[in-house]
Amino acid sequence: MTALIIVIALVVIIGGYFISTQRSLVNLDELCKNALSQIEVQLNSRFDAVVALAKTAAKYAEHESETIIKTIEARSGNSGTIPANGTSAAAINQQSDLLGQMMGRLNVVFERYPELKASELYVKAQDGQKEYEENVRMSRMVYNDTATKMNRMVRQWPSSIVASMLHFDMKDYLKVDDEKKKLYPDLDDAFKK
Repeated sequence: MTALIIVIALVVIIGGYFISTQRSLVNLDELCKNALSQIEVQLNSRFDAVVALAKTAAKYAEHESETIIKTIEARSGNSGTIPANGTSAAAINQQSDLLGQMMGRLNVVFERYPELKASELYVKAQDGQKEYEENVRMSRMVYNDTATKMNRMVRQWPSSIVASMLHFDMKDYLKVDDEKKKLYPDLDDAFKK
């Protein structure tokens, strides 16, 4: 009789652990999906700010800005938003790279036309761009922190057993922009630790 009680108690404990771990994994998985979705929303807003800057530049440098706008539309499928290849870390990194390229091209235009930098429209669009960049940066931090927690649970024993049984995989991290690494070399060293 005592052996039966011990077996039942062990089954209840193991079952409770399994259910608790499954719930934690689902929670972290949903938080990762939510964070990626938030980043995508912020990138779309940032994309709109880039388009606004390009339209502002159009008044000064018609050819250059038309080329940039056409490139943006071609890469976004003429939808007016960033291309979404599914919400994943790789898709977010791709979208971020596209925005960086577009901003680089716009900055060349702005350097050629100093009077454009002084325009009120440019200042407002640039401020909006900076705000969206900060929002994306914060959202990326939230995602990477959540992905770290998820990856720990997927890799650590005994939760790795439950994760494996329920097909929970490790999450990819969002990469640091190479241009920002050049601006902040100490940041690159921090990520290597």
